[in-house]
Amino acid sequence: MVRTVIDAQTSARYNLKAMILGVHVSGSGKIYQALDIAHKLKCQTMQIFSRNPLQWRATPLSPEDIEEFKLRRKKFKIDPVFIHISYLINLASPNPRLYQGSIRAYVEDIQEADKLKADFIVTHMGSHKETSEEAGIERLTQALNKILEKTKDSRVGILLENTSGSGSWLGYKFVHQKEIIAGLKEKARVGLCLDTAHAYLAGYDIAAKEGLDKLLAEIDSLIGLKRLKLIHLNDAYGKLASHYDRHDHIGKGAIGLEGMRRIINHPKLKNIPMILETPKDNEKSDALNLALVRKLSKN
Repeated sequence: MVRTVIDAQTSARYNLKAMILGVHVSGSGKIYQALDIAHKLKCQTMQIFSRNPLQWRATPLSPEDIEEFKLRRKKFKIDPVFIHISYLINLASPNPRLYQGSIRAYVEDIQEADKLKADFIVTHMGSHKETSEEAGIERLTQALNKILEKTKDSRVGILLENTSGSGSWLGYKFVHQKEIIAGLKEKARVGLCLDTAHAYLAGYDIAAKEGLDKLLAEIDSLIGLKRLKLIHLNDAYGKLASHYDRHDHIGKGAIGLEGMRRIINHPKLKNIPMILETPKDNEKSDALNLALVRKLSKN
């Protein structure tokens, strides 16, 4: 039986007392080496790019690298594994060539994620460019329907990530995700990724308790919190509703230390995997941010 994003098995799997914490790990070198980095950082989960995020696929992963990835993942107990989609893919594009190419690349990425036994693909929702939000949402919905049909036997879930609302990017308000999911023929494999920096920069004041509670209530009423399968735990570099997409170190940005503490310890979020995409200023940055999150989770 194909495992889906919102089934009872998945819900039970993450119903843990321990925090499920990880980072986005560089994909340079062999893909299985990312697991070594995550393990060294004492991560329970991780996110990677399966290929260069700024290039179209050149060559597929070798069978040997795929097998080694699966072996090391099992050895290090990294679970779940998230793969972030390429930045070149735009499923809302009005350009026919880019649109069709994005669908093909997305299908290839899911097929490769399946081979790696990864759990979820994380995707930005695309840019409608010079057209309207409504037209972009329609194109994205149609693209996802094609992708889900072409990968109907896949075990990989698709997570729609919210954005800061810069330019013509979709996903800065959760009514977009609601409309897209409502238009899908097969909804079971589709869920949400909540990026905390993006939410704040889009105008959700999650630095305050009332704002965080309001955001979670909105997600629950529009889509359902059961579809929230990942949190990108990032502080925000920029002012509230500035729509400037830039992340900051935990506690150093506009959300602040107390705001991040509330997010980390919120009872509705505690069992959801959290991935840091904080700046990598030096080789110690990930370790320092992870240490602070672990400290905040105990207070």
